[in-house]
Amino acid sequence: MTTHRGLPNPMTAYRIGDPNGDFPIWDAGGARLASGRWHQAGAEVIYASQNYSTAMLEKLVHYQGALPPNQHFLQITFPTGLSYEVANTDLIDNWAGPTSDTARQFGRTWYEAARSAILQVPSVVARMEYNLVINTRHPDFARIQIGLETPVWWDKRLFA
Repeated sequence: MTTHRGLPNPMTAYRIGDPNGDFPIWDAGGARLASGRWHQAGAEVIYASQNYSTAMLEKLVHYQGALPPNQHFLQITFPTGLSYEVANTDLIDNWAGPTSDTARQFGRTWYEAARSAILQVPSVVARMEYNLVINTRHPDFARIQIGLETPVWWDKRLFA
């Protein structure tokens, strides 16, 4: 684990969701109901990806290759100085495993201790890319800036 005091430069991320779904795109509702790789159900976290293409891949994995209906994205800006931590997965056994209990426990400890506003973690789908787990209860959360909601354009060749 490597903890940083604050981002040296602004950072951008992306989140994709259905604006007419059960929860708004910029909402921790889904995480409160179900556990994820890096959080325990009940945690008020929001997942995002550092790259737009990784956000698309993550969405496709969760829809098991089907075309996700009515998807929009948000561009998220994390300002300079925002607190963050990078998960060192070399020290987290089987973090990418199907049950990901070790990753979930790591994320739970990070969240409950409120060590930072964002936790940078590798994507299982695109191992060289990163996702961000955002702690909505951290004092720095209010500094995060959300862009306009924009429709996602899916290339139909992805679903041929």
